[in-house]
Amino acid sequence: MPRMTAARAAVEILRREGITHLFGLPGAAINPFYSAVRDQGELRHVLARHVEGASHMAEGYTRARAGNIGVCVGTSGPAGTDMITGLYSASADSIPILCITGQAPVAKLHKEDFQAVDISSIAAPVAKWAVTVMEAAQVPGTFQKAFQLMRSGRPGPVLVDLPLDVQLTEIDFDPELYTPLPVATPRASVAQAKAVLQLLAQAERPLIVAGGGIVNADAADLLVEFAELANVPVVPTLMGWGTIPDDHRLMAGMVGLQTSHRYGNQTMLEADLVIGIGNRWANRHTGGLDTYRAGRKFVHIDIEPTQIGRVFAPDLGIVSDAKAALEVLVHVARQQAPLDDRSEWAAACRDRKARMRRRTDFDDVPIKPQRVYQEMNNAFGPETRYVSTIGLSQIQAAQMLHVYRPRHWINAGQAGPLGWTGPAALGVAVADPETPVVALSGDYDFQFLIEELAVGAQFNIPYIHVVVNNAYLGLIRQAQRNFDMDFCVQLAFDNINTPELAGYGVDHVKVAEGLGCKAVRVFEPDGIQPALDEAKKLLAEYRVPVIVEVILERITNVAMGTEIDKVVEFDELTDVRHPVPTASGPRE
Repeated sequence: MPRMTAARAAVEILRREGITHLFGLPGAAINPFYSAVRDQGELRHVLARHVEGASHMAEGYTRARAGNIGVCVGTSGPAGTDMITGLYSASADSIPILCITGQAPVAKLHKEDFQAVDISSIAAPVAKWAVTVMEAAQVPGTFQKAFQLMRSGRPGPVLVDLPLDVQLTEIDFDPELYTPLPVATPRASVAQAKAVLQLLAQAERPLIVAGGGIVNADAADLLVEFAELANVPVVPTLMGWGTIPDDHRLMAGMVGLQTSHRYGNQTMLEADLVIGIGNRWANRHTGGLDTYRAGRKFVHIDIEPTQIGRVFAPDLGIVSDAKAALEVLVHVARQQAPLDDRSEWAAACRDRKARMRRRTDFDDVPIKPQRVYQEMNNAFGPETRYVSTIGLSQIQAAQMLHVYRPRHWINAGQAGPLGWTGPAALGVAVADPETPVVALSGDYDFQFLIEELAVGAQFNIPYIHVVVNNAYLGLIRQAQRNFDMDFCVQLAFDNINTPELAGYGVDHVKVAEGLGCKAVRVFEPDGIQPALDEAKKLLAEYRVPVIVEVILERITNVAMGTEIDKVVEFDELTDVRHPVPTASGPRE
C-alpha cells in the first residue's frame, strides 16, 4: 500500500471527486496541504485577497454548472471565521461548497495556541457537517463522507478542519482504489404523481412554482416539458429564475413582495391550485400566508423531508428530488394525455403579462435606475449570466431584467450578504470562461470585498460589473420610511480628489483602476448603452474585470409591499411609453 501524508491523500481525493479549482489563501497551519497541492500539480488555485471572498468565489463556481463543487481553503483561526458568511450563504440556498481549514496541532487545541479556534463548533449551525479531524488515518474517510453529504438530499456546505500534525502524518492510502460514496436521492412514486395529476384535473387555474431545487437537480428541461404537457403556467421563484425562459408562453412572472412582477402577483391571486417544486415558500415570495393561501390548494415537492410543512401544511406533500419528481410527472402525464384544455387560463396569464408592465424609458438626469435595466436588456443577450446579491439594485433588476436559461441568474437568495456579488462573479467566470458574466451591485455592495477585483486582474478573469451608484444604503433608507427617518444610511461626501463626482463620495473608477481593472462612468441616460459597448471592447482587449459605474438619482423608491396584493408602485403606470416588456423578451 502506498504511503503519503494525510494532506496529500486529501488532495488526491479532491481530484477523484472531480475538483479542478481551489479558491483560498495559504497560511502556516495549512501549508502542508498547499505543499501537497503543489506536488500533485493538477489543481488550479485562485489566490483571493480575503477568505470570505474566497468562500463566495467557491459558491459562484458551484452555482455556474451542474455537478460543480467549489472548494475554499484557508489557514487556522480568522481564516475559518472569515468563511462563516460564505457557509451561511451556501447553506441557506442549498449550495454545496467545501471549506478546508488548517488548525493548530492536536495537542495544542485546548491551550490557547496562536490562531487556534474551535472552528467546527462555530461552523456547525451553518454547515451540513463541520468536523476537526483528530486522527490522520481518518482523513480519507472524512473527505469521502464530506462529498457524499454535500451531494445527498438537500445539498449544502461542509467544513473540514485539519490540524497541522494531522496533515503531516504519513498514512497508508492508495488513490487508485478510491471510489466516491453513493448518493441517496429520494424519488416520487407513480402513485404520488397520479395524485398530483388528479388535483390538477380538479383545478381550473393551476400554477407551478419552480424553485431553486429544479436548478440544483438540473431539471429545467423536464419542468418545461411537464408545463407544456399540462398547459400550466409557471411562476419561478428568485432562486428558480431561468428554469423556464422569460419569453416562453407559459412563463407567468415572479411572485413576491419585492422581486416580483405585477402580472405574476395577479396571476397567483387568481390561481386555485399551486404546485411547488423544489421551493421553500420563502417569506419574501409569499408575504402574509393568509393572503397567499386564500382560496387555493397546494402541492409541495421537495428533496428535504423537513421542508414539507415547515412554513404551512400543503394539501399534498411529496419528498423527492426535483428531477426525479418531474420525470415521473412527465411519465404519468404522457400516459393520461390528452390532459384538460387550459388554453383559456394560459391566455389570460399571457394577457396580464402584456398589459401589467412597469415603465423603464425614463430620460431623467440624474439617471433613474429603471433606464439602466432597459439598456442592459438591450446590450446583453440571452446567453448572459447575471450575478447579484441584495439591495434595491437586485430587487429592481429582478423586476426588469430578462433571464432565459437556468444558472443565468445567480443570486444569494436567503442570506444576501453585502460584498457577495464581486467574488461570486469571479467564481462563475472561472467555472465557465466562455459565457459572458455581468455582475450588478449598488455602491455599498460593491465597496464590500472590493479588493477581490485584484484577483480578476491578476488571474485574467474577465467579467462586467455594473455599479448603480446613488451614494445611499437605498434599501435600508426605503425601509426607514416606516420610522420617519433617514439615519446613518447616506454615503455621500465631497471627494476632494474627484470634484466632478459632485458629492457622490467614493471614486470607484480610480479604485478599480488602482486594483488593475478597467472602468467607465456614466452621468446621462444616453451614455449607458455606449458605456456598455465600451465595456465589452475593454473586456475583450484586456481580459480583466470592467466596471461600468452609473450615477443615479439619489432617491428612488422601488415597488414593494407587505402582501402580494398590496405592492406599492411608486412610479407612474398609466403612461408606460415604449417599455421594455419586463420578463417577456427584448424590446422591439
